[in-house]
Parts: sequence; structure tokens; C-alpha cells
Amino acid sequence: MEIETFAQRAEGMYRRLETLYSDSSGTVNLSPDRLPQTFMELGHASEIVKLATEELYQQNEEIAQLRNLAEIERQRYRELFELAPDAYLVTDNFGIIQEANRLAAHMFNLSQHYLVGKPIANYVPLDERHRFRSFLKQLEECGDKAMELVLCFLKRNGDLFDAAITVAVTRNKQGQLIEARWLIRDISEQQAVLRDRHPKLAELASINHDSNLEENRLLHKYCKGETIPLNPSAIWYVSQGVVKLSTLCETGEEVLIGLAGEGMVFGSSLTSLHIYQATALSDTELSPISLAEISTSETLSQTLLPKINRRLRQTEAFLAVVGRRRVEDRLDSLLQLLKQEIGQKVPQGICFSVRLTHEDLASACCTTRVTITRLMGKLQKQGKIGFDSKNHIILKHL
Repeated sequence: MEIETFAQRAEGMYRRLETLYSDSSGTVNLSPDRLPQTFMELGHASEIVKLATEELYQQNEEIAQLRNLAEIERQRYRELFELAPDAYLVTDNFGIIQEANRLAAHMFNLSQHYLVGKPIANYVPLDERHRFRSFLKQLEECGDKAMELVLCFLKRNGDLFDAAITVAVTRNKQGQLIEARWLIRDISEQQAVLRDRHPKLAELASINHDSNLEENRLLHKYCKGETIPLNPSAIWYVSQGVVKLSTLCETGEEVLIGLAGEGMVFGSSLTSLHIYQATALSDTELSPISLAEISTSETLSQTLLPKINRRLRQTEAFLAVVGRRRVEDRLDSLLQLLKQEIGQKVPQGICFSVRLTHEDLASACCTTRVTITRLMGKLQKQGKIGFDSKNHIILKHL
């Protein structure tokens, strides 16, 4: 019921009570001592209704004012978004575009309506998508820190442009990414000037694209479970899949010492271990890079340095796992490390992309398979871990 209608009915009731009171002596069949009290109570009730009506009027005016202010603020922020001097996109946790301002539509040569609902990856060239997927994975783990990237984008007409991207994320109370806000600046002109004035720097910048490590190289494919041959005069670059790196202890048992995933490198020349073995944990694609080529190419060396550094950091992380005193703490640290290295987001939590046996986990934790089986069973009963249909470990959101 609208407040005007309520007020009219309340006013009508008040007037009827006055009329009824004036005509009550001849029409109401009540005892003389009860009649005045009855009308007094009715009159008091009508006064309460009248006061309530006035309060509703006041509240309604305040709500209308607040609604008007909220609409003004909403329109203001909408204009800030729409008329911003840079392109803005808002995506969900799967990278699907939820909002796009006018400049973003102009930059991609598309209408705003057409952009909404499309994966942002659709506008990344095929040879850049591997690097872009790695960047999206990093967003999941970056906390609240904004991340930056220089990337090539694809317009509707097929033209390419270089863009400087800054991405900030929003998370829920459980720390899960729910929204990403993309600030995109076209830097094609600056990049062209850089290439003209500093060709060497431009070459170094371009070689950082992982696709350049695969160009003009023979791609080797290995099936899950296959042992990968190691050439001391070359290193392997992982284009796809995960490779288990292991050695043997004095008892002949295998010891897990690392995992090489997409974009990483490994090889016997990167270790001093006498026994060093690489096994494909999934269908894997590898590109060989000779040490002779690396030694004669400054740009190639610059590209491989951060990848080798990443393997070094991972090795130190595995060493830190072994250094924990309690086996339970070692297993917990190992699972957190594996979450970063081979974890993929699923509705239930974080799923490892490959299957690791209890023996693999035991060797990395310097304990027995029986102990790992017992501890994993305990974690599963506590609801902290689970398994998918392929027996891959899932770290559940708690």
C-alpha cells in the first residue's frame, strides 16, 4: 500500500470516529459508564495512527532523498568508468568480461554489448596465450597486490596492438578471486619508438615471449610414465605437461627432488647429482635447447635465466620441506608447495594437475609410504583433502 493511500484511509477513519462520537448517545447500546472510556480508547488509537502516518511521511521523504543521492553517486561513478581516459574491463574469476567501458570497446574495435560475456583470452593471439594463461594463474596467487604485464592484443579486424596491463583483483572472505579489474593502455607507439631507437633492447624484450623458445625447434612428445632421455649438451624446455625429477638414494629408493611444469627448464647440466632421472607425469611436449646455442646468444641466455632461477627456488623449497622436524609439518609444507607448482582451481578447491603416489610424497618428505598413507587418510577424514575421479589430490577450501 502506498503512503498516500494509507494516509487517506487513516484520515477517513479519524473523521468517522469524530462523527460516531457525536452521534453515540442515540445509536450505541453501551452502558453510560463504559461509553466515554470506549471512545477515549478509540480516539487514542486514532491519534497513534495519525502520528505513525506523519512519521511515515518523514521517513518516505528521507528515503527519497537517499535514493536520489545514491542514484547521483551511481551515475557519477558510471560516468567515471565510461569516460575514463584508459580502457577498463571487469572480468569474473574465469576471465569472462562482465563490463567494458567505451574506450575498451573502441580499442578492440567492438561494441560494448558484444564484449560482455566473452572470455578476455579470445582477444589474445594464439602465440601469446600460453604466457597469458600463466599470468591468469599468477592472479589466483597474488593476494591483493596489483599485477602488471605487457602483452599483445588482437582487434576484431585482425590488427595487433601492444598493451600495458594493470590488474587488481577482488576476493571473498575465503580468499577466492571473484572479480578482476583490468586497466589497459595502448603502447604501440612507444614500442615502435623503442624498436627504432634501441633495437637491442627491443630484441631482448621480444625474446621474453615463451613462444620464441619453441620456434624452429623440433618438438618431442612423451606419454605419461615415459622416462625422458637427458642430454648433457642440452636442456629441455617444457611446452606442455609436467615432468617429475628424481634421484636414487643409497637404498635404491627413488627420491622426488622437483617438478618441471609448463614454461620451466630442466636437464642433467643443471645438477651435480650423479643419478638424475626425468619422468613424464602426463602427456608432455618438450623442446631441446643446446648449451652451445645458449652460450652464443645473449638474448637466449637472458630469457632462460629467470626460468633457471625458478627451478632453483623450487629446489630450495623442497629442501625446506625436508628440514621440518615433524612429519605432519613436512607433509603440510609439501602440499602447499605442490599447490603453487601444479595446482589448478576447481569448484571443490585446488586440484593437482597430475597424480602423485604416496611413495612420491613419502620420498619428498623423507618418511615411509605407510606413514604418508596414514596421514593422508587422516586429512581426508578431517575434510581437508579429497580426490577426483583420476585420483588427483584436491586441497579443499576450508
